[in-house]
Amino acid sequence: MSSDSPENAVRPAAERLLLLLKTRGPQSARELAKHLGVSGEAVRQQLARLAADGLVETTPTRSGGVGRPTQVWALTAGGNARFPDAHAELTAELIALIRAEFGEDALDRLIDSRSARLKAGYVEALAGTSQLAERVARLAQERTREGYMAEFHADDSGFVLVENHCPICAAASACQGFCRTELETFRAVLGDDATVERLEHIVQGHRRCTYRISPKDSSPPVPKPRPSRQGRRD
Repeated sequence: MSSDSPENAVRPAAERLLLLLKTRGPQSARELAKHLGVSGEAVRQQLARLAADGLVETTPTRSGGVGRPTQVWALTAGGNARFPDAHAELTAELIALIRAEFGEDALDRLIDSRSARLKAGYVEALAGTSQLAERVARLAQERTREGYMAEFHADDSGFVLVENHCPICAAASACQGFCRTELETFRAVLGDDATVERLEHIVQGHRRCTYRISPKDSSPPVPKPRPSRQGRRD
């Protein structure tokens, strides 16, 4: 999902600003105005209202070259809370109760069961796709539908899948098994012809989760030339 998609044009200005800061990270008022196609003054007025509501704040300024430093805006904890978190407190409490009452093995079995259900859904969604690019696109669509605000782009090494939000962040923070099975699921559903590596991780303090998805090199190795036997007799 892209914050520049046509459906965002109908969102209220304040909501579009919050979405941009969520999906694109800290930005200046000028950058936000350019994305929204409005004046810098209009954006600054909206930012002032959002700041008064405790949803955005200025971050340490970054150098803009010659002249005054550029003021950069970012979401506060309250701003991030505007996006769904799948009942964070209840989720964390249930995980703690399962761990205390039934043990770590029972919790692992529940996580594995959830992973199997998700994997089956992704396999169905990706059925009939032969190109890795199409599989990545469909996986991003499924993850967006689940609340991860996912998007992807191609680069020289393959693809980068970006998840700008984690609707189960509280669960993942309470139990790393959710993140372990997530990575294993991606590797399974994208196929044996791809490698998947996590680059950024929300629960480790990053703004988003990102994954590098690269096609495996299936070409046979080039044989090395044999040492020259010139001048030797067998």
